[in-house]
Amino acid sequence: MAKQPDPSRRSERSRQAVLAAARELVTEVGYAKLSIEAIAARAGVGKQTIYRWWRSKGAVVFDAVLTLSEGDDGVALPDTGDIEADLKTVMRATVAEFADPGFEAPIRALNTEILQDPELAALYREKVAGPVDEAKKARLRSAQQAGQIAADADLDLALELLYAPLYQRWLLRSGPLTADYADALVELALKALRPA
Repeated sequence: MAKQPDPSRRSERSRQAVLAAARELVTEVGYAKLSIEAIAARAGVGKQTIYRWWRSKGAVVFDAVLTLSEGDDGVALPDTGDIEADLKTVMRATVAEFADPGFEAPIRALNTEILQDPELAALYREKVAGPVDEAKKARLRSAQQAGQIAADADLDLALELLYAPLYQRWLLRSGPLTADYADALVELALKALRPA
């Protein structure tokens, strides 16, 4: 007896094809020129398939970005006991990610859409930014307990000290994203955060 095709497997293959197509196209043509029609054509699915799963091209790009980190079992920062070394490792990885065209283009597109879509912004905070920030603060709390960061340091502000300059440089393309830049951000932030 012939085996019947599994529609859920077909759906998952189609979903992955759509997400891959969205990532590829946003890198190739940019967000402004990205269209549901182009994504459907590249993925080999009908437009109605895309609209059945996503309400807009911004939602497709959001899910495409989420798949870049699928398979991670939660978010955790390294904790070797040396906050400076650990932060430099994380910041260098962040800089490398933002300089990688395969990652940078979808993230830039997502940021463009978040500016105009409060619902997508809230989803981004819930699914991506919130969990990542909590993992960063957990590492900073560990450094506080070890006496490497002032016990009264505001950890939300500490994250802004570390990451806001990086995001600004990336967003405005005002300078290179290098390991040296990442190290300098960590060193400067830790000067402000270390116990007096």
